[in-house]
Amino acid sequence: MTTNSDQRGASSINHRYYYPTPSYRSSSSSSASFRGCCCCLFLLFSFLALLVLAVVLVIILAVRPKKPRFELQQVTVQSMGITTNPPPSFAAPNDGSTATTTSTTTASLSLSIMLLFTAVNPNKVGIKYGESRFTVMYRGIPLGKASVPGFYQEAHSVRQVQATITVDRFNLLQADAVDLIRDASINDRVELRIFGDIGAKIRIMNFNSPSVQASVNCAVVISPRKQSLTDKQCGFDGLNV
Repeated sequence: MTTNSDQRGASSINHRYYYPTPSYRSSSSSSASFRGCCCCLFLLFSFLALLVLAVVLVIILAVRPKKPRFELQQVTVQSMGITTNPPPSFAAPNDGSTATTTSTTTASLSLSIMLLFTAVNPNKVGIKYGESRFTVMYRGIPLGKASVPGFYQEAHSVRQVQATITVDRFNLLQADAVDLIRDASINDRVELRIFGDIGAKIRIMNFNSPSVQASVNCAVVISPRKQSLTDKQCGFDGLNV
């Protein structure tokens, strides 16, 4: 009897010994493995980022980029015309009182000017310019626009680009028309403002840097009688590279 009892106890112990491992141990092992993979990926990406940064710094130190210049070199007046409204019409009242005018002062401006820009690249690498847009204004009133297509400029080079601003019978009313007529006929001095933004990227080994911006802001004075430019003052916010 004692022998059978000992055998049953041993069998029971062996059976309990071979129970499967609790599931919480498997979950803990999987979680640790996942965290290990995440740490490895994070370290890999950090290393790659530092490597790219180091390469960029080496290239910048080797190239030593300088500010390119993009300036409005010349303004040529191709044509300019100012047309005033017809003489005011008078309406005579039936009661014999003083006649009054029935029209207001207006003026129409037509203008065509050619802008010549000079782009200077003093760098050892090329520069890629995006499309640039320029606006001409009279006393805060936008009259017309011009655009310069994007282009690539070689290293250590000077390039000239042209743009034409055309204004076709732009109507000015009331006080603005009076000012334009006075500036043109009495002062022979019509002041216009030309401004616009320029975008450029430095190109190194077929890679473009992030775009940087610059602005051109010029005040030009035109003589309607001579159909020519009499004064030009420009401010230029250089490209920061």
